[in-house]
Amino acid sequence: MAKLRDIAKACKSKNAGPFEITIDVMFDDAITFDAVCRSGVISPALFSRLYNVPAESVQFSVYPPAFAFKASFERPIPSGAVGDTDVYGAQQHAPLLDVEIPL
Repeated sequence: MAKLRDIAKACKSKNAGPFEITIDVMFDDAITFDAVCRSGVISPALFSRLYNVPAESVQFSVYPPAFAFKASFERPIPSGAVGDTDVYGAQQHAPLLDVEIPL
């Protein structure tokens, strides 16, 4: 098994407005991207589990021309509100980095 951190070209997060986070995972080539797709690991269920949100609320898309996945979901605390620890949403991708992908 390979960790996502070792096979992804980029894994990044950012705000999608003050109430949502969006996460992008991109790969260098079609071979790796296709293998990750076939594994079924990167899915709404994964984001639901890692970020404690309902799977049906995860807006998830696969974009083969860019060898990429995108997921957006509600932030637990709005950006800049009391208790928010990541105003820009730039550190929210971290839980994905240790996800193991069977290749």
